[in-house]
Amino acid sequence: MIVFPAIDLRRGRCVRLRQGRPEAETVFSDDPVAMAEQWVSQGAEWLHIVNLDGAFGQASSNLRVVKEIVSSNFHPPTSNIQIQFGGGLRTMSDIEGALELGLARVILGTVAVKEPSLVAEAVQRFGAERIVVGIDARKGNVATHGWQEVSSVTAAELAFRVKELGVERVVYTDIARDGMLSGVNVEAVGELAQRAGLQVIAAGGVSSLDDIRRLKEIEHFGIEGVIIGQALYAGAFSLAEVIKLGGG
Repeated sequence: MIVFPAIDLRRGRCVRLRQGRPEAETVFSDDPVAMAEQWVSQGAEWLHIVNLDGAFGQASSNLRVVKEIVSSNFHPPTSNIQIQFGGGLRTMSDIEGALELGLARVILGTVAVKEPSLVAEAVQRFGAERIVVGIDARKGNVATHGWQEVSSVTAAELAFRVKELGVERVVYTDIARDGMLSGVNVEAVGELAQRAGLQVIAAGGVSSLDDIRRLKEIEHFGIEGVIIGQALYAGAFSLAEVIKLGGG
């Protein structure tokens, strides 16, 4: 199970939001590149980076920060860090531009609901390994536009739709738990993976190593990984501990 330390970018800084609310922001670092290097030095093989400004439809210099992270000479020098990136990617030009930075994967959220044909085109053009759909759920329904709008589409409905478009992998976030250290919604994650037959990366609410253990118990359903933000930044456990437990 892959462990993804989260780096959420807002106005060029590394922040965390509680339940995705812009006004509930905690700044953890003014130097996201140094933060990325910290996670790599502690054993991370993947990073999960989100452009919050892009998700909110705001202009920013965050892509420049992402480019710096991609091109950094991290230590140990043998590290081959891979990055999945999302936030505000709503046109083919956005997707192409992000992938050209050297990212392994991009995550599409709002367009999966609003413009599914773009998702299908992106999968066909770049391959299912590089196109991931973000399913961000608030009380079971999918939220869009940086989680500021809630659609009538359920998480399960969106999962089935994007699978038909050729998508093989989704990031599932329980918004109510995100940044709250309230525990992963393991039941919802497992149900989504089983019903849709997709690889699922769980996000939102990781609070302790017990969350990782519970996800490992259902890994065979198709749980590919877990994204951890607040718990790592708050020091609930070390990245090395969770990587050892997660097994990847």
